[in-house]
Amino acid sequence: EVFWRKDGSHFPVEYLAAPMRSHLGSIIGTVVTFRDITERSRAEARIREQADLLDHAHDAIIVRDTYTRKISFWNHGAESVYGWTAAEAVGCDIGKLIFTDPGALDAVTAQLLKTGEWRGEHHHVSKAGKELNISGRVTLLRDASGNPKSALVINTDITEQKKLEQQFLRAQRMESIGTLASGVAHDLNNILSPIMMSVSMLRDELPLDLRDRIISTIEKSAQRGADIVKQVVSFARGVEGERMLVQPIHLIKEVAEFAQQMFPKSIVVRPRYSDRIWVVEGDPTQLHQVLLNLCVNARDAMPNGGKLTIALENFTVDEQYAGMMPGSQPGPYVIITVSDTGVGIPSELIDKIFDPFFTTKELGKGTGLGLSTVVGIVKNHGGFVTVDSVEGRGTTFKVFLPANSSAVTTGPATEAMPLPPGHGEMVLVVDDEQSILLITQTMLEKHGYRVVTAADGTGALTLFAQQMNEIDVVLTDVSMPFMDGTGLARVLKRMSPLTPMIACSGQREEAHEAELKDLGVKVFLRKPYNTVELLTALRSVLDNHAGDQK
Repeated sequence: EVFWRKDGSHFPVEYLAAPMRSHLGSIIGTVVTFRDITERSRAEARIREQADLLDHAHDAIIVRDTYTRKISFWNHGAESVYGWTAAEAVGCDIGKLIFTDPGALDAVTAQLLKTGEWRGEHHHVSKAGKELNISGRVTLLRDASGNPKSALVINTDITEQKKLEQQFLRAQRMESIGTLASGVAHDLNNILSPIMMSVSMLRDELPLDLRDRIISTIEKSAQRGADIVKQVVSFARGVEGERMLVQPIHLIKEVAEFAQQMFPKSIVVRPRYSDRIWVVEGDPTQLHQVLLNLCVNARDAMPNGGKLTIALENFTVDEQYAGMMPGSQPGPYVIITVSDTGVGIPSELIDKIFDPFFTTKELGKGTGLGLSTVVGIVKNHGGFVTVDSVEGRGTTFKVFLPANSSAVTTGPATEAMPLPPGHGEMVLVVDDEQSILLITQTMLEKHGYRVVTAADGTGALTLFAQQMNEIDVVLTDVSMPFMDGTGLARVLKRMSPLTPMIACSGQREEAHEAELKDLGVKVFLRKPYNTVELLTALRSVLDNHAGDQK
């Protein structure tokens, strides 16, 4: 009820009426108790207002039990992000409902119980099966006794933001490759020249030792060219977002080799690192991009030549260092140092170099996005970047990446692999490149296989229909005219479901690999592959097939 005061104001009242009885038990009146509930009404109104605000928030706001993971609150924002209504979600295990990997929630809970909060990114899935990139913040809620009770989860859908970031990074990578195009062309010309000269010499009668030296030169030049193409394609088409344990030594070796091949010979590239470097968790393509951007900037800072040093070291950030360095947290880090002896950066510009679109280069020679990209990637990996420069003496960038100090790898030693021979098995080789067919047939026959070849999918089907009972394995290119490798595999699967297949391609074929596996393709080879890779793949497929038949 609402009562009025003498001054004309009104206020909410709660009242309770009870009968008043005489000593004989008869009702002689009524006792009414009135209570002013103004403060309680205000509190209830605040609660309703807060609940309404939570429901109008665009973020997914969720409350779940700390241990059972059961959902107890699910706002309208969560309904919009995930597609599940509150009635459907409340009471469900949040890990099973929205996580692509329910086990990932265990690490969140462990840190929540340890520190009281968790921040990070996860891959979730909506009711419709759509994969979502989620930026999450989780806070531990305790009961009156201080015991963990529940977790307040605030999730933001950053799926579209991630797509835009990936498009931006891809465009920035292509810009970096454009700056290296002349170096790529120069180096490929240097590679092709000895090959072309050596081929003409091989047509003449030559002493055996000279012929062997010429063949070795051709082989090394071809491998060098293949490595360059592989690096360029990998960098241009790299897939962002996939995090894994990365040994920085491998990144340093790749980038140093790339710089040695592509940069002017007046620039001396010096990779430096110890044998035992901690691993970091990150996206190899993005970290490769960080290093390449820094190295390209170093190259541009040394127009007359100089020294480019790329170094690695383990480093532990303590409380004191973290207090002096914004963006850092105490713990183990790997420092990647890129240092040049170039022109240096003027002191008045040092604070601007990481700003987007800031550049000192001439129009058309840079967008000013390189260093801002570096900082964005490193921050996304939980790290930070420092720079030190002296005009006329050079610049040093240091990239600090959080590390796993318990995991140290230096990579397996490379040993010459044995060449597993064939035992008379028949291989159907399908490729639209005649040179590949010829060399593959020659090599396989030399190592104990029988070979039949086809230049396209239709020709392969004709041969297979004629010699189906003799053909033990099919080696097919994926990209071919008229009928590609996927179409060929589809027909062969119907004709002979048990015949094993190997697919090879000079491009990444993620879109087709799942279907090819279902169609019986056991192994994928990336062109150009060498003799060891092909013989090993054939032997593995044939031996496994024989084991399956027993």
